[in-house]
Amino acid sequence: MAEPRLSFKEMCAKFDVTPRTLRYYEYIELLSPERVGRSRFYGARELARMTLILRGRKFGFPLEDIRQWLMIYENEGTEAQMKLWVELADRQLSELTEQRRQLDETMDELQSLRDLTAKTLG
Repeated sequence: MAEPRLSFKEMCAKFDVTPRTLRYYEYIELLSPERVGRSRFYGARELARMTLILRGRKFGFPLEDIRQWLMIYENEGTEAQMKLWVELADRQLSELTEQRRQLDETMDELQSLRDLTAKTLG
């Protein structure tokens, strides 16, 4: 059975990304579609990579970290990739924890100011 291939337009629709985003991911070498003339086709490898890219973005990873992580798999294999993933995840969890702390602090401050203002109004 032939490997499924998506066109550029189908890839954008499947992953709900803009053409600009997809072209940018190609430009920074996160994706390497097969080219036939001016058309681009995305096979199973590119579909898997796109899934990982979007998951990484959801977790707040910079594109450069995602690119390095994907390159390690190609150059060094699964174990090296998993080790780097643990390091990246630990770092990102620390950053998200700090962001949460700052957000909680800001929300508390805003709530206090809001309550004070509401009390002043009577």
